[in-house]
Amino acid sequence: MHPDCKKCFLGQAEKLLTKQRVSDGIAEDIISRLQFFIDRHVDNNLMAPEVSCLMHRLIKKAINVDDLYEKEKHYYNNLLLNQEEEIRSKIRKSDDPFRTALLYALAGNIIDLGPRRSFDVKNSLSAAISEIPVIDHSLLLKDKLENASTVLYLGDNAGEIVLDKLFIETINHPDFYFATRGGNVINDITYKDALNVGITKVAKVISNGYDAPSTLLNRCSSEFRDIFDKADIIISKGQGNLEGLINNLNKKIFFLLMVKCNVIAEIIGVEEKSAVVFYNQRVKRQGILLN
Repeated sequence: MHPDCKKCFLGQAEKLLTKQRVSDGIAEDIISRLQFFIDRHVDNNLMAPEVSCLMHRLIKKAINVDDLYEKEKHYYNNLLLNQEEEIRSKIRKSDDPFRTALLYALAGNIIDLGPRRSFDVKNSLSAAISEIPVIDHSLLLKDKLENASTVLYLGDNAGEIVLDKLFIETINHPDFYFATRGGNVINDITYKDALNVGITKVAKVISNGYDAPSTLLNRCSSEFRDIFDKADIIISKGQGNLEGLINNLNKKIFFLLMVKCNVIAEIIGVEEKSAVVFYNQRVKRQGILLN
């Protein structure tokens, strides 16, 4: 694990403990256990999402609350649902509905309550269709989708999921799966969120069976892995999913995300805050490892 990741996670833990008004004694114990876990496994290919998973489990258990971001998830889902028809109309009236829908879905990836950085949803959506990804394999994605028998879309955050729905609706593929997290972690989407925003109208919704903010195949359910193995094309939304899958060259994966930290920016070879759509079979990644 990169040294900057440890510093970031400890900062996230302090922020979340303060948000949840956890007592000083319990907070100190959680920080201490988190530091011990990181230091103990730092040389054992420890992945950032595993640390995040442990952090949220410790805090949820300490305060007996299963969803630490329930209000925020509800807020952002409703915020985007209220704009759904307007954005759908813009997509349908555009010269290239596929690209327009993709850019809106990409813009929605800014909604992330994990990193200690602010974001502006309104500005992101306003600039969505003019945002040019610094790595852009969207035409290749469109071409691959036309010949794919089965497609798997890995969801990421609340609110963003509404824009994912519009993108999936535009793709209009007959055998399309949408995957959620297996439990509550940060503001990542669960099966419940998918139902609430109507993803089931455009895709078959499945849980990945694990409560990390990522797709960690060795931790996911056998049901999910069966669909993952079956899929001809995988669309992976967000930085968390990228962290779990960037070194997987066995599957054809398109990563769609806003780069939210310097560590990932350096690995991909772009500037922080960049938008990217890249195909893992096209990008040279010799020596690129996230663990």
